[in-house]
Formats: sequence, C-alpha cells, structure tokens
Amino acid sequence: MTVRRCLPWPNRCLRSKAAPVEEITDETRAIWDDMIDTMEAMPGVGLAANQIGIMQRLAVVDASQERGKAVRMANPEILHASIQLRAHEEASPNLPGVSAVIERPRAVTVRFMGADGTVQEEDFVGLWATSVQHQIDHLNGRMYFDHLSKTRRDMLLRRARKWRGAS
Repeated sequence: MTVRRCLPWPNRCLRSKAAPVEEITDETRAIWDDMIDTMEAMPGVGLAANQIGIMQRLAVVDASQERGKAVRMANPEILHASIQLRAHEEASPNLPGVSAVIERPRAVTVRFMGADGTVQEEDFVGLWATSVQHQIDHLNGRMYFDHLSKTRRDMLLRRARKWRGAS
C-alpha cells in the first residue's frame, strides 16, 4: 500500500491540464492502486492523478457505502449531463480546512478507458456523478472553488490561508 502526498494549493500541477493516456500499462495500474490507497487514507470519494503530481488523465472514484468499488478511469470525458442539479459540499485534500457547496448536474454519462484498456461508457448518479465531475475538473486544471463567485472564492481562499497558518 502506498499513500501518496497530495500537492498543496497553489501548486502549478493543480492549474495544469493533464496529458491523455495512450494505453493502460502495469505502471498505469500501479498509479491507480496508489491513488485508491491515497483516496481511502483521506478518506475521500475520488482522486485525480495531478492531485498527487502525476500529469496523466487518470482518476479514481468510489462513492459506495461499503467501499472497495473504485472505478478506475483514464481520459474520462462527460458525454451527457442531466439538467437537474444537485448541491453537495465539496472539498479537496490539496486545500485542507475549507469546503463549499457546489451545484453540479445530478447525473452524467462518462466515456473513459478502463483498467482493461477498453473504452467504456457509464452512467453516474448522485455522489458518484459529483465526484466524477470534480475529478474531471482537476484533470482540466480546475478546482471546485472555481465554480464559486469571485467574492465567495476569495473568502474561501482567505479562510484556507488562515487555517494553514493555524495548523
């Protein structure tokens, strides 16, 4: 088991778009395993590779109650998003101590390359959908707080700086 260190905000990797994955290799599978270990240690419901400094379009999501159901994704892209929105409090291990309620589509259809190297399409609903969208944002160099107004985002980042100074 290898738990990787999550990069602290404002590391440049968190604002950079990750590179597409050409094929699934043993190295890719090992990265996914480390990502799952890291996600479980937080604990969280998802992780994108650039959060741990790996600039590849890799993500893992596990929003199951019992855990151990992680979906491994390479090059995830949203094909369809529901018009119905769902609000959920989001946070990131890259910016500890703060969170914000973000509204995202309640359901999404996502195309990605799975662990076996085949391209798949899967529907995600509820927390699964929120987490998948959150990870795709990371892979595109966006953070959850980018969905906030400038005023709310500035307040959140000020609180995060205070929290970092206090810990």
